[in-house]
Amino acid sequence: MIDRRRVPELWHRLDVTVRDLPLGVLLLVASLMPGLRGNGTEVGGLPTQSVDTLGGVAAVLQCLPLALRRRWPALCLALVSLGFAVDQLNGYHLVAGTALPIALLSAGSYLERYRRVTLLVLSAAYVPLAVALHRRGPGEPPEEFVTFYLAVALAWGVGAWMRSARAAEAERRGRVAEDARSAERSRIARELHDVVTHHVTAMVVQAEAARYLTAAPERLDQSLTAVSDTGRRAITDLRHLLDLLNPDHGTGHGTGHGTGDGAEDRTPPVGRLLTLVEQTRRAGQSVEFTEEGTPAASTGSADLVAYRVVQEALTNALKYDHGSRTSVLVRHGEREITVEVGTDGSGSRAASPGGSGRGLAGLRERVDVLGGDFSADRRAGGGFVVRARIPGSPS
Repeated sequence: MIDRRRVPELWHRLDVTVRDLPLGVLLLVASLMPGLRGNGTEVGGLPTQSVDTLGGVAAVLQCLPLALRRRWPALCLALVSLGFAVDQLNGYHLVAGTALPIALLSAGSYLERYRRVTLLVLSAAYVPLAVALHRRGPGEPPEEFVTFYLAVALAWGVGAWMRSARAAEAERRGRVAEDARSAERSRIARELHDVVTHHVTAMVVQAEAARYLTAAPERLDQSLTAVSDTGRRAITDLRHLLDLLNPDHGTGHGTGHGTGDGAEDRTPPVGRLLTLVEQTRRAGQSVEFTEEGTPAASTGSADLVAYRVVQEALTNALKYDHGSRTSVLVRHGEREITVEVGTDGSGSRAASPGGSGRGLAGLRERVDVLGGDFSADRRAGGGFVVRARIPGSPS
Protein backbone atom coordinates (compact mmCIF):
# COMPACT_ATOMS: atom_id res chain seq x y z
CA MET A 1 0.00 0.00 0.00
CA ILE A 2 1.34 3.40 -1.00
CA ASP A 3 2.13 5.77 1.83
CA ARG A 4 -0.09 8.84 1.55
CA ARG A 5 2.85 11.06 2.37
CA ARG A 6 4.63 9.84 -0.76
CA VAL A 7 1.74 10.65 -3.10
CA PRO A 8 2.85 14.29 -3.75
CA GLU A 9 6.40 13.08 -4.40
CA LEU A 10 5.22 10.40 -6.84
CA TRP A 11 2.93 12.92 -8.55
CA HIS A 12 5.79 15.38 -9.16
CA ARG A 13 7.89 12.58 -10.65
CA LEU A 14 5.39 12.18 -13.49
CA ASP A 15 6.00 13.92 -16.81
CA VAL A 16 4.62 17.46 -16.92
CA THR A 17 2.23 16.54 -19.76
CA VAL A 18 0.69 13.80 -17.61
CA ARG A 19 0.25 16.25 -14.74
CA ASP A 20 -1.40 18.85 -17.00
CA LEU A 21 -3.76 16.39 -18.71
CA PRO A 22 -6.39 16.11 -15.88
CA LEU A 23 -7.36 19.78 -16.26
CA GLY A 24 -8.11 19.27 -19.95
CA VAL A 25 -10.06 16.09 -19.27
CA LEU A 26 -12.11 17.86 -16.60
CA LEU A 27 -13.04 20.68 -19.01
CA LEU A 28 -13.89 18.15 -21.74
CA VAL A 29 -16.24 16.22 -19.45
CA ALA A 30 -17.89 19.47 -18.33
CA SER A 31 -18.32 20.55 -21.95
CA LEU A 32 -20.16 17.34 -22.88
CA MET A 33 -22.49 17.35 -19.89
CA PRO A 34 -26.06 18.16 -21.06
CA GLY A 35 -26.73 20.46 -18.13
CA LEU A 36 -23.78 22.72 -19.00
CA ARG A 37 -24.27 22.97 -22.76
CA GLY A 38 -24.50 26.52 -23.96
CA ASN A 39 -23.15 27.94 -20.69
CA GLY A 40 -19.62 28.53 -21.96
CA THR A 41 -17.88 31.50 -23.53
CA GLU A 42 -19.99 33.47 -26.02
CA VAL A 43 -18.56 36.04 -28.41
CA GLY A 44 -20.64 37.68 -31.12
CA GLY A 45 -24.10 36.81 -29.90
CA LEU A 46 -24.76 33.81 -32.17
CA PRO A 47 -27.68 31.63 -31.05
CA THR A 48 -26.64 28.49 -29.19
CA GLN A 49 -26.61 25.31 -31.28
CA SER A 50 -26.75 21.70 -30.15
CA VAL A 51 -23.43 19.86 -30.05
CA ASP A 52 -22.81 17.58 -33.02
CA THR A 53 -19.73 15.76 -34.23
CA LEU A 54 -18.02 19.01 -35.16
CA GLY A 55 -18.85 20.33 -31.70
CA GLY A 56 -17.18 17.31 -30.15
CA VAL A 57 -14.11 17.97 -32.28
CA ALA A 58 -14.11 21.61 -31.14
CA ALA A 59 -14.33 20.48 -27.49
CA VAL A 60 -11.44 18.05 -27.92
CA LEU A 61 -9.29 20.67 -29.69
CA GLN A 62 -9.83 23.12 -26.84
CA CYS A 63 -9.42 20.77 -23.89
CA LEU A 64 -6.93 17.98 -24.49
CA PRO A 65 -4.08 20.21 -25.83
CA LEU A 66 -3.90 21.73 -22.32
CA ALA A 67 -1.71 18.74 -21.51
CA LEU A 68 0.92 20.44 -23.71
CA ARG A 69 0.60 23.89 -22.18
CA ARG A 70 3.97 23.77 -20.41
CA ARG A 71 5.90 21.37 -22.62
CA TRP A 72 4.85 22.89 -26.00
CA PRO A 73 2.93 26.11 -25.20
CA ALA A 74 2.88 27.40 -28.80
CA LEU A 75 1.33 24.18 -30.14
CA CYS A 76 -1.14 24.13 -27.28
CA LEU A 77 -2.19 27.72 -27.98
CA ALA A 78 -2.59 27.08 -31.72
CA LEU A 79 -4.83 24.03 -31.22
CA VAL A 80 -6.93 25.66 -28.51
CA SER A 81 -7.37 28.81 -30.64
CA LEU A 82 -8.50 26.71 -33.62
CA GLY A 83 -11.00 24.81 -31.47
CA PHE A 84 -12.24 28.09 -29.98
CA ALA A 85 -12.84 29.55 -33.46
CA VAL A 86 -14.82 26.47 -34.54
CA ASP A 87 -16.78 26.63 -31.27
CA GLN A 88 -17.77 30.30 -31.66
CA LEU A 89 -18.44 30.28 -35.41
CA ASN A 90 -20.90 27.41 -34.97
CA GLY A 91 -22.55 28.76 -31.83
CA TYR A 92 -21.77 25.80 -29.57
CA HIS A 93 -20.66 28.06 -26.68
CA LEU A 94 -18.91 25.21 -24.87
CA VAL A 95 -17.47 25.35 -21.37
CA ALA A 96 -14.30 24.31 -23.16
CA GLY A 97 -13.91 27.96 -24.19
CA THR A 98 -12.39 28.49 -20.74
CA ALA A 99 -9.29 26.74 -22.11
CA LEU A 100 -8.36 29.77 -24.25
CA PRO A 101 -7.34 32.13 -21.39
CA ILE A 102 -5.58 29.16 -19.71
CA ALA A 103 -3.59 28.49 -22.89
CA LEU A 104 -2.79 32.21 -23.27
CA LEU A 105 -1.62 32.45 -19.66
CA SER A 106 0.56 29.36 -20.11
CA ALA A 107 2.03 30.66 -23.37
CA GLY A 108 2.85 34.00 -21.77
CA SER A 109 4.51 32.18 -18.88
CA TYR A 110 6.36 29.31 -20.59
CA LEU A 111 6.93 30.27 -24.22
CA GLU A 112 10.67 30.82 -24.69
CA ARG A 113 11.01 31.89 -28.34
CA TYR A 114 9.05 34.05 -30.79
CA ARG A 115 6.92 35.55 -28.07
CA ARG A 116 6.22 38.81 -29.88
CA VAL A 117 5.62 37.04 -33.18
CA THR A 118 3.14 34.70 -31.51
CA LEU A 119 1.28 37.63 -29.95
CA LEU A 120 1.12 39.49 -33.28
CA VAL A 121 -0.09 36.40 -35.17
CA LEU A 122 -2.85 35.77 -32.63
CA SER A 123 -3.93 39.39 -32.70
CA ALA A 124 -4.01 39.36 -36.51
CA ALA A 125 -5.97 36.09 -36.52
CA TYR A 126 -8.55 37.51 -34.15
CA VAL A 127 -9.52 40.26 -36.60
CA PRO A 128 -11.08 37.99 -39.29
CA LEU A 129 -12.71 35.87 -36.55
CA ALA A 130 -14.34 38.98 -35.08
CA VAL A 131 -15.47 40.13 -38.53
CA ALA A 132 -16.97 36.71 -39.30
CA LEU A 133 -18.80 36.56 -35.95
CA HIS A 134 -20.12 40.10 -36.46
CA ARG A 135 -21.53 39.22 -39.89
CA ARG A 136 -23.04 35.91 -38.82
CA GLY A 137 -24.45 37.19 -35.55
CA PRO A 138 -27.11 39.72 -34.71
CA GLY A 139 -24.66 42.57 -35.16
CA GLU A 140 -23.05 42.99 -31.76
CA PRO A 141 -21.28 46.33 -31.32
CA PRO A 142 -17.49 46.36 -31.95
CA GLU A 143 -16.89 47.25 -28.31
CA GLU A 144 -17.81 43.70 -27.33
CA PHE A 145 -15.08 42.24 -29.51
CA VAL A 146 -12.55 44.78 -28.21
CA THR A 147 -13.51 43.97 -24.62
CA PHE A 148 -13.08 40.25 -25.22
CA TYR A 149 -9.68 40.85 -26.85
CA LEU A 150 -8.51 42.91 -23.87
CA ALA A 151 -9.71 40.22 -21.47
CA VAL A 152 -7.75 37.43 -23.15
CA ALA A 153 -4.76 39.77 -23.61
CA LEU A 154 -4.82 40.24 -19.84
CA ALA A 155 -4.40 36.47 -19.46
CA TRP A 156 -1.26 36.67 -21.64
CA GLY A 157 -0.03 39.61 -19.57
CA VAL A 158 -0.49 37.70 -16.31
CA GLY A 159 1.51 34.81 -17.79
CA ALA A 160 4.27 37.20 -18.88
CA TRP A 161 4.38 38.65 -15.36
CA MET A 162 4.65 35.15 -13.90
CA ARG A 163 7.53 34.44 -16.29
CA SER A 164 9.36 37.62 -15.22
CA ALA A 165 8.82 36.85 -11.53
CA ARG A 166 10.13 33.32 -12.03
CA ALA A 167 13.21 34.61 -13.86
CA ALA A 168 13.87 37.18 -11.14
CA GLU A 169 13.59 34.49 -8.46
CA ALA A 170 15.96 32.23 -10.39
CA GLU A 171 18.44 35.10 -10.70
CA ARG A 172 18.16 35.83 -6.98
CA ARG A 173 18.78 32.20 -6.11
CA GLY A 174 21.73 32.16 -8.49
CA ARG A 175 23.24 35.18 -6.74
CA VAL A 176 22.66 33.62 -3.33
CA ALA A 177 24.30 30.39 -4.49
CA GLU A 178 27.24 32.28 -5.98
CA ASP A 179 27.65 34.33 -2.79
CA ALA A 180 27.60 31.11 -0.78
CA ARG A 181 30.25 29.57 -3.06
CA SER A 182 32.40 32.70 -2.78
CA ALA A 183 32.09 32.69 1.00
CA GLU A 184 33.00 29.01 1.12
CA ARG A 185 36.02 29.58 -1.15
CA SER A 186 37.12 32.43 1.11
CA ARG A 187 36.71 30.24 4.19
CA ILE A 188 38.74 27.44 2.61
CA ALA A 189 41.41 29.92 1.53
CA ARG A 190 41.67 31.24 5.09
CA GLU A 191 41.94 27.73 6.51
CA LEU A 192 44.66 26.79 4.02
CA HIS A 193 46.50 30.03 4.73
CA ASP A 194 46.40 29.47 8.48
CA VAL A 195 47.52 25.85 8.27
CA VAL A 196 50.16 26.09 5.56
CA THR A 197 51.69 29.46 6.44
CA HIS A 198 52.32 28.64 10.09
CA HIS A 199 53.86 25.23 9.54
CA VAL A 200 55.91 26.20 6.47
CA THR A 201 57.24 29.29 8.24
CA ALA A 202 58.30 27.18 11.21
CA MET A 203 59.99 24.64 8.93
CA VAL A 204 61.86 27.36 7.02
CA VAL A 205 63.09 28.96 10.24
CA GLN A 206 64.17 25.60 11.65
CA ALA A 207 65.91 24.61 8.43
CA GLU A 208 67.78 27.92 8.29
CA ALA A 209 68.93 27.43 11.87
CA ALA A 210 70.13 23.90 11.07
CA ARG A 211 72.61 25.26 8.54
CA TYR A 212 74.68 26.72 11.38
CA LEU A 213 74.64 23.60 13.59
CA THR A 214 76.89 21.29 11.56
CA ALA A 215 79.50 21.48 14.30
CA ALA A 216 76.97 20.43 16.96
CA PRO A 217 75.48 17.10 15.84
CA GLU A 218 73.18 16.83 18.85
CA ARG A 219 71.57 20.21 18.26
CA LEU A 220 71.45 19.56 14.50
CA ASP A 221 69.58 16.34 15.12
CA GLN A 222 67.12 18.17 17.37
CA SER A 223 66.57 20.85 14.75
CA LEU A 224 65.97 18.34 11.97
CA THR A 225 63.63 16.38 14.23
CA ALA A 226 61.68 19.59 14.83
CA VAL A 227 61.42 20.12 11.05
CA SER A 228 60.09 16.58 10.62
CA ASP A 229 57.59 17.01 13.45
CA THR A 230 56.38 20.26 11.98
CA GLY A 231 55.94 18.64 8.57
CA ARG A 232 53.92 15.83 10.07
CA ARG A 233 51.83 18.37 11.96
CA ALA A 234 51.15 20.19 8.69
CA ILE A 235 50.10 16.97 6.98
CA THR A 236 47.75 16.13 9.85
CA ASP A 237 46.14 19.57 9.84
CA LEU A 238 45.73 19.50 6.07
CA ARG A 239 44.12 16.07 6.32
CA HIS A 240 41.68 17.46 8.90
CA LEU A 241 40.81 20.28 6.51
CA LEU A 242 40.28 17.84 3.65
CA ASP A 243 38.04 15.77 5.89
CA LEU A 244 35.87 18.85 6.41
CA LEU A 245 35.62 19.40 2.67
CA ASN A 246 35.00 15.71 1.90
CA PRO A 247 33.80 13.46 4.75
CA ASP A 248 34.81 10.34 2.75
CA HIS A 249 38.42 11.47 2.43
CA GLY A 250 40.94 9.31 4.23
CA THR A 251 38.57 6.41 5.01
CA GLY A 252 39.19 2.86 3.93
CA HIS A 253 42.75 3.44 2.75
CA GLY A 254 44.70 1.71 5.46
CA THR A 255 45.85 2.75 8.88
CA GLY A 256 47.35 6.11 9.54
CA HIS A 257 45.43 7.87 6.77
CA GLY A 258 42.07 8.53 8.33
CA THR A 259 40.72 10.28 11.31
CA GLY A 260 38.59 7.51 12.60
CA ASP A 261 40.76 6.91 15.66
CA GLY A 262 39.26 9.96 17.33
CA ALA A 263 42.67 10.99 18.69
CA GLU A 264 42.21 14.54 17.49
CA ASP A 265 39.25 16.68 16.64
CA ARG A 266 38.95 18.11 13.17
CA THR A 267 38.50 21.58 14.66
CA PRO A 268 41.54 22.60 16.75
CA PRO A 269 40.37 23.42 20.30
CA VAL A 270 42.01 25.91 22.61
CA GLY A 271 43.44 22.93 24.50
CA ARG A 272 45.86 22.38 21.64
CA LEU A 273 47.35 25.82 22.07
CA LEU A 274 50.11 24.38 24.24
CA THR A 275 51.17 22.12 21.35
CA LEU A 276 51.21 25.15 19.08
CA VAL A 277 53.35 27.07 21.56
CA GLU A 278 55.80 24.17 21.97
CA GLN A 279 56.18 23.95 18.20
CA THR A 280 56.99 27.66 18.04
CA ARG A 281 59.54 27.27 20.84
CA ARG A 282 61.31 24.52 18.92
CA ALA A 283 61.62 26.96 16.03
CA GLY A 284 63.72 29.20 18.27
CA GLN A 285 61.11 31.56 19.65
CA SER A 286 60.96 32.27 23.38
CA VAL A 287 57.27 32.05 24.17
CA GLU A 288 55.64 32.69 27.54
CA PHE A 289 52.21 31.04 27.56
CA THR A 290 49.48 31.92 30.09
CA GLU A 291 45.97 30.50 30.13
CA GLU A 292 43.47 31.89 32.61
CA GLY A 293 39.99 30.68 33.47
CA THR A 294 38.22 27.47 32.57
CA PRO A 295 37.16 26.81 28.98
CA ALA A 296 33.37 26.73 28.60
CA ALA A 297 31.72 23.43 27.73
CA SER A 298 30.49 24.84 24.43
CA THR A 299 31.73 28.01 22.74
CA GLY A 300 30.77 27.24 19.15
CA SER A 301 33.29 28.65 16.68
CA ALA A 302 35.07 30.77 19.30
CA ASP A 303 37.57 27.98 20.10
CA LEU A 304 38.68 27.67 16.49
CA VAL A 305 38.93 31.44 16.01
CA ALA A 306 41.00 31.81 19.18
CA TYR A 307 43.31 29.05 17.98
CA ARG A 308 43.72 30.74 14.58
CA VAL A 309 44.47 34.11 16.20
CA VAL A 310 47.29 32.61 18.26
CA GLN A 311 48.53 30.59 15.28
CA GLU A 312 48.70 33.61 12.95
CA ALA A 313 50.29 35.83 15.61
CA LEU A 314 53.01 33.25 16.36
CA THR A 315 53.61 32.82 12.63
CA ASN A 316 54.16 36.58 12.29
CA ALA A 317 56.45 36.49 15.33
CA LEU A 318 58.61 33.87 13.58
CA LYS A 319 58.59 35.87 10.35
CA TYR A 320 59.14 39.42 11.54
CA ASP A 321 60.51 39.21 15.10
CA HIS A 322 62.32 35.90 15.19
CA GLY A 323 64.05 35.20 18.49
CA SER A 324 62.22 37.90 20.42
CA ARG A 325 60.48 37.35 23.71
CA THR A 326 56.87 36.53 22.88
CA SER A 327 53.91 36.38 25.23
CA VAL A 328 50.64 34.54 24.69
CA LEU A 329 47.69 35.21 27.01
CA VAL A 330 44.39 33.36 26.62
CA ARG A 331 41.64 34.26 29.08
CA HIS A 332 38.41 32.25 29.23
CA GLY A 333 35.39 34.22 30.41
CA GLU A 334 31.85 33.08 30.89
CA ARG A 335 30.71 34.34 27.50
CA GLU A 336 33.89 35.16 25.59
CA ILE A 337 37.53 34.32 24.99
CA THR A 338 40.17 37.03 25.11
CA VAL A 339 43.49 36.54 23.31
CA GLU A 340 46.59 38.71 23.41
CA VAL A 341 49.85 37.87 21.66
CA GLY A 342 52.81 40.25 21.57
CA THR A 343 56.54 40.49 20.95
CA ASP A 344 59.08 42.92 22.40
CA GLY A 345 60.91 43.72 19.17
CA SER A 346 64.24 42.24 20.22
CA GLY A 347 64.39 39.67 17.42
CA SER A 348 65.16 39.82 13.72
CA ARG A 349 63.27 39.21 10.51
CA ALA A 350 63.49 35.52 9.62
CA ALA A 351 64.47 34.24 6.19
CA SER A 352 60.93 33.12 5.49
CA PRO A 353 58.37 33.71 2.73
CA GLY A 354 56.95 37.22 2.72
CA GLY A 355 53.45 37.88 3.92
CA SER A 356 50.45 38.77 1.75
CA GLY A 357 48.40 40.46 4.46
CA ARG A 358 45.66 37.87 4.11
CA GLY A 359 46.28 36.37 7.53
CA LEU A 360 45.36 39.40 9.63
CA ALA A 361 42.55 40.37 7.27
CA GLY A 362 41.13 36.86 7.53
CA LEU A 363 41.35 36.94 11.32
CA ARG A 364 39.53 40.27 11.44
CA GLU A 365 36.75 38.81 9.29
CA ARG A 366 36.47 35.73 11.50
CA VAL A 367 36.23 37.79 14.68
CA ASP A 368 33.80 40.30 13.14
CA VAL A 369 31.45 37.50 12.08
CA LEU A 370 31.18 36.42 15.73
CA GLY A 371 30.59 39.99 16.87
CA GLY A 372 33.98 40.42 18.55
CA ASP A 373 36.85 42.92 18.43
CA PHE A 374 40.23 42.49 16.73
CA SER A 375 43.31 44.71 16.55
CA ALA A 376 46.92 44.31 15.42
CA ASP A 377 49.29 47.17 16.28
CA ARG A 378 53.00 47.87 16.44
CA ARG A 379 54.51 48.76 19.81
CA ALA A 380 56.40 51.98 20.29
CA GLY A 381 59.54 50.18 21.43
CA GLY A 382 59.38 47.60 18.66
CA GLY A 383 57.48 44.41 18.15
CA PHE A 384 53.74 44.10 17.82
CA VAL A 385 50.66 43.09 19.77
CA VAL A 386 47.55 41.28 18.54
CA ARG A 387 44.38 41.44 20.61
CA ALA A 388 41.06 39.71 20.06
CA ARG A 389 37.83 39.48 22.01
CA ILE A 390 35.79 36.53 20.74
CA PRO A 391 32.23 36.02 22.00
CA GLY A 392 31.13 32.43 22.44
CA SER A 393 27.92 30.99 21.02
CA PRO A 394 24.95 31.45 23.36
CA SER A 395 23.94 28.27 25.15
